[in-house]
Amino acid sequence: MRTIATVSSDKSSGVPASLKGILPVLLALPVLLVADGLLRDSPFANYLLSIIGVNVILAVSLNIVNGMTGQFSIGHAGFMAVGAYLAGVTSLALKDVALSFLPVAVSDQVFLLVALLVGGIAAALCGFLVGLPSLRLRGDYLAIVTLGFGEIIRVVVQNTEFLGRSLGLSGIPQTSSVAMVGFFVFLVVLVARRIAGSSHGRSLWAIREDEVAAEAMGVNTTGYKVRAFVISSFFAGVAGGLFAHFVPIINPGSFTFVRSMEIVVMVVLGGLGSTTGAIVAAVFLSLLPEGLRSLFTAFGSEGSMAQKVDQIRMPVYGLMLVALMLSRPQGLFGTRELWDVVPRWIPRRRKGIQ
Repeated sequence: MRTIATVSSDKSSGVPASLKGILPVLLALPVLLVADGLLRDSPFANYLLSIIGVNVILAVSLNIVNGMTGQFSIGHAGFMAVGAYLAGVTSLALKDVALSFLPVAVSDQVFLLVALLVGGIAAALCGFLVGLPSLRLRGDYLAIVTLGFGEIIRVVVQNTEFLGRSLGLSGIPQTSSVAMVGFFVFLVVLVARRIAGSSHGRSLWAIREDEVAAEAMGVNTTGYKVRAFVISSFFAGVAGGLFAHFVPIINPGSFTFVRSMEIVVMVVLGGLGSTTGAIVAAVFLSLLPEGLRSLFTAFGSEGSMAQKVDQIRMPVYGLMLVALMLSRPQGLFGTRELWDVVPRWIPRRRKGIQ
């Protein structure tokens, strides 16, 4: 019976064999470096891909809490702000330092990685401090706590001198690259999928389905929820750090409640619990403003185009959510992944693809 249970659990993990081991990392790194080299002379493509990458990191990391664990956090922009400002301050402190035994470009990437880790760890610590007491709450109460945290961070930044107050923090070295953003996109997706297919992930799914029943079966619900919250916060901090290193200036207006809701929309649109759904929704909603700008240009609307996009973007989000809730409440993918919805006529020979 134990053998049968083990096999069944492995098959239900939903993690293809290609996502296990170190092979994905070895394959991803050269591909990212080649892509970065090809796009180096295209600033707009670099910026657009970086925005998409940051949104994917935010959506996939929030999906660990909102999707897999079934909690409702709406303060993700607060953790992003912690990572952005801490990573920015770290980079400013190391601005004139270089590793003499490495080329300048490589040295810059090393210090960028250090800054991102500082921002990510600071955000994870905030996630632990916020999550430990608040994750004993459920439903709407947790949403109110995370919302309050995001607003507290924004107000603190607005009134802190060395963080630039309302004017923002400028002068951060613009050392982010498509390769670095792509690496963390790859890392957060890999972590999310491996969590989903592990015993830890099964505990998170149990909490999502019925927290009382999971606790009755011996699952430490608070501990698992806090760990999921810390992992999610870490990647939100890293996304904020990346964001701070490819925009000219970061200010409190970049991390408002609206920003948190944009990330929630990405998770809900893709499907609560689906990693690939979060990726697809994040890419689509990141490209939507550019599509609207192109549309306005085609109709000859010049001048205040950015203002028109900002005014129309949120109503469009709202209409899409209303249409989705009426036609497909579970989101585009539900809790399924891309390889679960591949048409039956495509051969499925890889382990884990049923």
